[in-house]
Amino acid sequence: MSTALILIDIQKDYFPGGRMELVGSTEAAGAAARLLTEFRRASWPVYHIQHISSQPAATFFMPGTAGIEIHSGVMPLPGETIITKNYPNSFRETNLLEKIRNAGVDSLLFSGMMTSMCVDATVRAAFDLGFTCTVAQDACAAPNLTFNGETIPARQVHESFLAALGAVYAKIRTTDEILESITAGRGYNDSPTTA
Repeated sequence: MSTALILIDIQKDYFPGGRMELVGSTEAAGAAARLLTEFRRASWPVYHIQHISSQPAATFFMPGTAGIEIHSGVMPLPGETIITKNYPNSFRETNLLEKIRNAGVDSLLFSGMMTSMCVDATVRAAFDLGFTCTVAQDACAAPNLTFNGETIPARQVHESFLAALGAVYAKIRTTDEILESITAGRGYNDSPTTA
């Protein structure tokens, strides 16, 4: 089974000082960086996803702003693939699927932002396209959301979306479990479930 790491929208606007700061973005990026280091060491495929908004009313990820830049902790190396997208689903109107298929990949490990939007949309799409999916739960971050006049804390948003994904679409693992499993030579799909 050939595995690729998908890093979704780990961009400056989601971090302190950005236009759409998420709760726990710095910690999530640190976990994603650990996965990226391991994939680079093993020479496994890595795909960086970068969102640039095409909506006139957008308040973040606007073209030409520093906020669209990929965070320094997971900065792509020369030769690593960067996929630019305009929609939550990383496969929509991009060449991500073509790149993955051409690389012979059938298993995807996801990290990134936001758990409740682009991570969710991309994982569901990947599952529907026939990929085996895993989400690194602590390598993702979410915002506080408002519904019916009430604030839903980011942790609840994050955990609710992961619980839903974990029911059908993906295995949910911690970064430590994934790295432990890789080190033990089992790949990342054999670690015990945490969701």
